[in-house]
Amino acid sequence: MKRTLISAIALLACIVGMQAQTQVIAHRGFWKTEGSAQNSIAALEKAAEEKLYGSEFDVQVTLDGKLIVNHDAKFQGFVIAETPYKQLKKIRLNNGEKLPNLKKYLKKGKKLDIQLILEIKSHKSKEVEDKMAADIVKMVKKMGLEKQVEYIAFSLNVCEQLAKLTPESEIAYLNGDVAPAELKKKGINGIDYNQSVLLNKHPEWVKEAQDLGMKVNVWTVNKEENMKKLIDMKVDYITTDHPLEVKKLLE
Repeated sequence: MKRTLISAIALLACIVGMQAQTQVIAHRGFWKTEGSAQNSIAALEKAAEEKLYGSEFDVQVTLDGKLIVNHDAKFQGFVIAETPYKQLKKIRLNNGEKLPNLKKYLKKGKKLDIQLILEIKSHKSKEVEDKMAADIVKMVKKMGLEKQVEYIAFSLNVCEQLAKLTPESEIAYLNGDVAPAELKKKGINGIDYNQSVLLNKHPEWVKEAQDLGMKVNVWTVNKEENMKKLIDMKVDYITTDHPLEVKKLLE
């Protein structure tokens, strides 16, 4: 009986330890590998192949309201917000893929065992941001991806809209200028701050957020020294361009 109890306690401790371990998110997918490119479907697939927790990607809106996956506001000479989709869809990424639209990206993601960390890019118009958030949430729900998609944004307005539209989802604010308690009041349940904020300016925010039941993500962590520090701080996620290096440190 005593041996069984000890075994049960050891198993419980192991499970708790696993739950508390920092997990890895590939920044714009796992793109620093052959045949890949930033925000490509190949980068998403390669992140899943490495059994990472998540793959982060960026969503922009075109002039005619189409949702596409790309980081920069300007791409290969085109300003995305000022260009119709029919022109942009002809663009090829560095690995030869066509510039993916959000529906195609999510359709592929649904087939993979990986969390989809969806960043909604900021827009100068609140009305456009509101419509983007609504259209994206509608698409995610229609595709049955509510549990697989997690949202991040630099725009506080976007995060507030998401908290209204999909309060059950994981929603994290990126800009690094708001304390966890203030975000919690707005229904935002995570922080995803630059490493300089949590390593230097406000390291106390890690524990404050977690004590409030919020998740803590950190971007974009590419130096081993900082990876180790953040793992020691027990952040929930590290977003990086070098996911295999973080993964190795966690072994």
